Amino acid sequence: MSAGYPQRIVCLTEEPTEVLYALGEAHRIVGISGFTVRPARARREKPKVSAFTSARIDEILALAPDLAIGFSDIQADIAQALIKQGVEVWISNHRSVEGILGYVRRLGALVGAWDKAELYARELESHVDAVRASAERLPAHPRVYFEEWDEPQISCIRWVSELIGIAGGQDVFPDRAAASLARERILADPEEVVARAPQIIIGSWCGKKFRPERVAARSGWGAIPDIVGRNRDQCPCANFRRRPLCVGLNYA
Repeated sequence: MSAGYPQRIVCLTEEPTEVLYALGEAHRIVGISGFTVRPARARREKPKVSAFTSARIDEILALAPDLAIGFSDIQADIAQALIKQGVEVWISNHRSVEGILGYVRRLGALVGAWDKAELYARELESHVDAVRASAERLPAHPRVYFEEWDEPQISCIRWVSELIGIAGGQDVFPDRAAASLARERILADPEEVVARAPQIIIGSWCGKKFRPERVAARSGWGAIPDIVGRNRDQCPCANFRRRPLCVGLNYA
C-alpha cells in the first residue's frame, strides 16, 4: 500500500527508524539521525543528516522528503526550519510506556501499516507484561537512581522511571519523572540523591560516556550504599536516550 502515504521520510531521531524497520517499511526512509544504532544495517543503508539538537537542513532538503519525523520541544528549531522550506513535519512527544505504544501505532498508521504496527505494539506489550510478572517474584526491589545527564544532574524521564518499576526496581525520584520537560528534572542539590539512598545507580549521559568514577567522587556521595558497593553502571545511550522507545520495552 503506497498511494497517499509518505514515500521519502527523514527520521530526525532514532525511534522512527527503529519502528519503520521493524514494520518492514524501511524503504520509505531516505535519511536518519547520526545517533542511530538500531538496526545496525540502517547506518550502512541510510545517509545520516541530523543529530538531536541540530540538523543539516540543506542535505535534508536535497533528499526531497515528503515527511520528517522528530521528537519533543528540543527539536522545535529544526522543525521550524524544515516547515519554512515546505517540508511536512511530525514531532511526537511521548513520555510514558503507554505513550510509546501509542507512538508505534500512530507511526504505523501514517505509512499505511496500521495492521503491522498493531501486532508489533501488542508484542511489546506482551513482553512488558512478562517482565512485570517476573519482577513481582523478586525477593527485593532495590532503590534506583537513573541519571540522564551530569552537568546539571538530571533524573530520568517518565518512561524510564516506569521501566525501572516494571523491571522490579524503585525509582528514587518518581515525583520528578512525572515532569514533562528535562529542565523540570534538574537536581539543584546533589545531596538530594544522597538523602534518597539509592542501592543502584544507572547512568546514561546522552551523547557522552558515563564516568562512574566521577559520580563516586562527588562531594558527600561516599555515604550512598551504591557508591560503597560499586553497584553503578552505564546503560548505552542507544538504550536509554530520551528519544528511543521500543528498545526500552524490549530490554526491560
